[in-house]
Amino acid sequence: MSSPHDDTPPPTWTAPGSAAPPPASWTDPGSTPPAAPQAPSGPPVAPPYPPPAPQGWSSPQAWSGQPGWAAAPPPGAWRPPTLQPGIIPLRPLGLGEILDGAFKAIRANPRVMFGLSALVATVAVAIQSVITWYLGGILTDDLLDATSSSAYSEDMSSTFGSALANFIALPITSLATTVLTGWLIVSVSRSVLGQKVAASAVLRNRKIWSVVGFTAAVAVAAVVAVALVAVPVVALAANDQVGPAVALGLLGGAALVVVGIWFGVRTLLVPPAIMLEGKPLRPTVARAWRLTYKSYWRLLGIYLLVSILASIVTQFVVTPAALISAFVFDDPTMESFGSILVSGVAEVVAMTLSTAFLAAVVALLYIDVRMRREGLDVELARASDPTR
Repeated sequence: MSSPHDDTPPPTWTAPGSAAPPPASWTDPGSTPPAAPQAPSGPPVAPPYPPPAPQGWSSPQAWSGQPGWAAAPPPGAWRPPTLQPGIIPLRPLGLGEILDGAFKAIRANPRVMFGLSALVATVAVAIQSVITWYLGGILTDDLLDATSSSAYSEDMSSTFGSALANFIALPITSLATTVLTGWLIVSVSRSVLGQKVAASAVLRNRKIWSVVGFTAAVAVAAVVAVALVAVPVVALAANDQVGPAVALGLLGGAALVVVGIWFGVRTLLVPPAIMLEGKPLRPTVARAWRLTYKSYWRLLGIYLLVSILASIVTQFVVTPAALISAFVFDDPTMESFGSILVSGVAEVVAMTLSTAFLAAVVALLYIDVRMRREGLDVELARASDPTR
């Protein structure tokens, strides 16, 4: 699905069945121009009434005699059916059609959408669990050595050690989610055309490294932005200026949230653009940025709603695992082998479901925006049926 050239001027269309205007004839400058035709004498005669247009069609000639298109067919008139070779109709989509298309994309190719997702999620969660278990014990012991040996300090050290270990292992799952999103977008794009892509073909797609590089650059920029706010706050607090430190922290935190949401929506279509357009990274990012310009609020609302739904599904899976660890294994900090195993299985299931659903929605949002702004539906119709 290569993108059309943005700098190509739109073609000039004429009404179907109409002829091009004849070129003006050249006349000799010294010749006498022909005399104007004389109006016929007598009362004016009304022109004959034009023949009625066929049922369901409007006449391309208005009754006033001027060229142009007549009004749209009245409600109930016959309209050509929308082409739907795959999971969505090839026209601008509504919210319900995007959500329905995401579920259909998962059912259309479950071997990739579920099988590949579960495999990658299992590897990522296994690595994260090992890091959490190993670093959690080391960090807990170090915190205990730095504090007193009371029962309260032991519980606090264990809690902070586990939380810090989970934070250190977070890039593992973030990388896995990024890679999965790029791979699953390819599967969804084929399902739109009614086709199915094999997992081996998805794994051979090297464009995924561009998605990983872009995501890493965004993560580095986010860390720098947080540091620009956190360092002055810590400096003010170290100098006993608590009031300015709190004010700067609140204002800076609010600004980071607003800018982060705005930037996240403006770059939401970058991964599908990279995976599907086949252009270099920089112009692809610029094109995806332009695509979101007039669709910002719609993209924000849909993605926010879908993220909330994915979070609810995740909590339905993860919360029972936490309760089992707390009551069955008597391990609220989830440091024992049984707790790590139960929570790991729950994280694999939650990551598989949420990543597959969010990736499908992002891919369909990209296709929907291009159908609205660039007429991608025509190109998709030709790709689904070469005889068109």
